[in-house]
Amino acid sequence: MSSYPHVFQYPFAVLQEQGFEMKGQWNKLFFKNENPIVLELGCGKGEYTVELGKLFPEKNFIGIDIKGARMWTGAKQSLEEGMKNVAFLRTHIELIEHFFASGEISEIWITFPDPQMSKVNKRMTSSRFMHLYRKILIHSGIIHLKTDSNFMYTYTSELVKANNLPIEVSTDDLYNSGLDDEILSIQTFYEQQWIERGLNIKYIKFILEPKDIYIEPDVEIELDPYRSFNRSKRSAKNTNKE
Repeated sequence: MSSYPHVFQYPFAVLQEQGFEMKGQWNKLFFKNENPIVLELGCGKGEYTVELGKLFPEKNFIGIDIKGARMWTGAKQSLEEGMKNVAFLRTHIELIEHFFASGEISEIWITFPDPQMSKVNKRMTSSRFMHLYRKILIHSGIIHLKTDSNFMYTYTSELVKANNLPIEVSTDDLYNSGLDDEILSIQTFYEQQWIERGLNIKYIKFILEPKDIYIEPDVEIELDPYRSFNRSKRSAKNTNKE
């Protein structure tokens, strides 16, 4: 992918030494417009990044993941289709503030992340990541979470509640919720797997209002009854759709 003009791969050592020249200037230097920028974190094959780019030509989309082999699928498709509002960034999510300036991002999509049931700080909707997202989002920036994990959905819902963040949409059974939303109908590779295995898809959309401190929810959450620490090894043997 090093030859793709819309793919950016920056080792941490390079960031430390040189920084990222487009930080705060993605619209000016790359997209060549002033349209809102939307991120898909942990984009995998980039399905949401590409499909959202098609649905909303008036917005710019950047898929972020550390695994280039997965990202290549979406990068190749968007290049072949001549999409000018799509880019991909290969880096760790924890480093995104090195690539984007304050207020540069309007929305963030988190699609089917590992719920990290035993490691709070690694959960992509934890208070740690909320502080990180707040650094790059506009004032009323939006967070979308789509997940197969009941643990992740419940944890995120409780965190949003604990921090009094405005919820715009929340459902623990997306495709039986009656929501007629073209955006939500986009299905990632992993999502199709979970649906085939009988898992309900959960979705929550909320506004990340600025706060000095984001707190963790003080609740006990039931663990998922299937392996979740490695998406390639997940199994739904003990899970049935109700």
